[in-house]
Amino acid sequence: MSGKVPGVVHLRRAKDLMDRDYAAPLMLEDLARSANCSRHHLVRSFRAAYGETPGRYLTTRRIERAKDLLRSANLTVTEICVLVGFTSLGTFSRRFTEIVGMTPTAYRAQHPTSAPIPGCFLMTWTRPVNFG
Repeated sequence: MSGKVPGVVHLRRAKDLMDRDYAAPLMLEDLARSANCSRHHLVRSFRAAYGETPGRYLTTRRIERAKDLLRSANLTVTEICVLVGFTSLGTFSRRFTEIVGMTPTAYRAQHPTSAPIPGCFLMTWTRPVNFG
């Protein structure tokens, strides 16, 4: 990896990777590689360009997706936690509460939907496809 400070195009690659693969276990090294820079330069440059670290951006992206699922899917909070990329229900609930201001369960209660998507359909639609 080079020690160059990435330009906005390179930072956009890391941001696009997080937007596209938010549920994957993305590591800072993966993001830095996509931006063609070191981890430290990525963190500093990303914060300067977007106002938050890559880790914070990824967490926020995952919580946004979780909010969508809590409003629209008939899945448990634990299932949603895993679908959006968290490996710990405790961490998911804590981060959700920090960002949204209430627990995932309270959020769901405040945002009822008339016809949530059945969990079995959602799990099938979001299942990774193996092409090879």
